Amino acid sequence: MRAEFTSGKILAPLMKFTVPIMIALILQALYGAVDLLVVGQFASPEAVSAVATGSQVMHTMMVIITGLAMGITVLIGQQFGRGEPEKVGQTVESGVFLFGCLALILTGIMLFATPALVTLMQAPAEAVAFTNQYVLICSGGILFIAAYNTLGSIFRGLGDARTPLLAVAIACAANIVLDLLLVAGFKMGAAGAALATVMAQAISVILSLAVVARQGLPFPFSWRHIRFHGSTIKEIVKLGAPVALQDLLVSISFLAITAIVNQLGVIASAGVGVAEKVCTFILLVPSAYAQSISAYVAQNIGANQPQRAKRGMVCGIATSLLFGIFMSYFAFFHGHLLSGLFARDAQVIYAAADYLKAYAIDTLLVSFMFCFVGYFNGCGKTTFVMFQGLIGAFCVRIPVSYLASKCVPVTLFRIGLATPCSTFVQIILCVLYFFVLSRKEKKNASLASAQ
Repeated sequence: MRAEFTSGKILAPLMKFTVPIMIALILQALYGAVDLLVVGQFASPEAVSAVATGSQVMHTMMVIITGLAMGITVLIGQQFGRGEPEKVGQTVESGVFLFGCLALILTGIMLFATPALVTLMQAPAEAVAFTNQYVLICSGGILFIAAYNTLGSIFRGLGDARTPLLAVAIACAANIVLDLLLVAGFKMGAAGAALATVMAQAISVILSLAVVARQGLPFPFSWRHIRFHGSTIKEIVKLGAPVALQDLLVSISFLAITAIVNQLGVIASAGVGVAEKVCTFILLVPSAYAQSISAYVAQNIGANQPQRAKRGMVCGIATSLLFGIFMSYFAFFHGHLLSGLFARDAQVIYAAADYLKAYAIDTLLVSFMFCFVGYFNGCGKTTFVMFQGLIGAFCVRIPVSYLASKCVPVTLFRIGLATPCSTFVQIILCVLYFFVLSRKEKKNASLASAQ
């Protein structure tokens, strides 16, 4: 079901669009967390550390795909807002070609570079073999990751959040069943979790394509026309590449933090891995708003309604913050309960809860920052999104986490404070740029009226 965002009420359609995205993100997070949850209950701390570190490595590869996919979402949203279905069809055909090629390239890179990446991550010696297994097997599913994200970006650009929800629901259900079968049943540990992930992704993509084929598409599309459309691919890359580069380098900054923590031992490594999975759920609401506001703003910018786009962003910040307050409280005061869902070792649970207290602060801040990022992506200002993300990652997050790791006594709470420090700086940059764009907009409007 497509959503028309360029007329009528703002908050109700935005929330109606955001909630399915939020549910999809919950299922997607559950999809990723099931590996750690099942391994944490039925395998050793070494296997938990392997899945935690391996998941970070795979996430770094995934952000390249998801970042570029934002280019499809924004371009389709703007074309849909202008009422250009033929161009939407060509964008989809170009996107399928682009992401198919990208998936093959990334698969080759990961199969070749996995041992070096695991060494670079300074995985604990006891977990190196398990980590290599996990990453290598998961790398075989990059083609399915690309297919899922391409489908999601297309339909979000059209204002359809239900089709991506269906895809991730299928993947989540399949992954739960396969994890229990391979890890709990056949005792395959980290390798079983990775194999379950790849198989679930394949099932999801195949069934989702079957559903789409049956329902049809709201724009002209032909598999025979999937080829290199130079001008369209250039537009996708122009919009998506800065987001992909920013997400990649930000993810690398979190890998750097993981590498710093891994030097503290297997308990700290497993604790931060558990905490990161919990944080994935905590940050779901602002992440959902970032995606929905991108599509909402793109349609309104395409329809030449910038003020309506701004009002949508404000509504997103207000409602996201309400959720953020509740989640922040729970993460700070009850982190041990959340961590206990993913681990049974008391030391690992304590380490994770300590790290979560820092993320509780970040939960409040990202309610603002993610909505700003969604707004700028929808406006096509993805270069600025990259700029502010890189400053936060490399000028704040990595230096602060490194300095915290040298302060005696070393605590995961202090290391974790690097993330809210980074977010605070990024919010300042976003506010300043928002006012710069608003002034330019007023100036251009004045010139247009004078003419």
